[in-house]
Amino acid sequence: MDNRQAIGSWLSGPRAAAEDAGADFGYRGEQLGLPESGPGSIGRPGRRLGALAVDWGLCTLIAYGLITDGYGQATGNWTLLVFFVVSVLTVGTLGFTPGKRLFGLRVLALETGTVNPLRALLRTVLLCLALPALIWDRDGRGLHDRLARTVEVRI
Repeated sequence: MDNRQAIGSWLSGPRAAAEDAGADFGYRGEQLGLPESGPGSIGRPGRRLGALAVDWGLCTLIAYGLITDGYGQATGNWTLLVFFVVSVLTVGTLGFTPGKRLFGLRVLALETGTVNPLRALLRTVLLCLALPALIWDRDGRGLHDRLARTVEVRI
């Protein structure tokens, strides 16, 4: 192996190196019994980030227009509170937020398929802490989804 191959395998990460060695990881969601693509498959990161951006934008507009009347620092704090309330209420009852619906995503509980309000509360608290949402597993689920035993799927 020359130096270029060694550096290339290091730069592409441990998953690519293991796949080059013959390991088969399967597709995202295979361990959960979800399809590889189409409705019911794991929501891709781009869709999930887009939905989060839409939800955050809507919550910022609500906080800016109805609560803080334009005061900068307070708007950011109130936006987080509005996001928390909207997420708990909509995910706990409908299974999706306005942004998730716009991007064709839904939150499902692994066992029952529907998310109860307590599970939505746990998921949203961890999501608002931000760090659990940045730690992903092999299936692309954040730590907040793993601990709440939920998954975001395409509609």
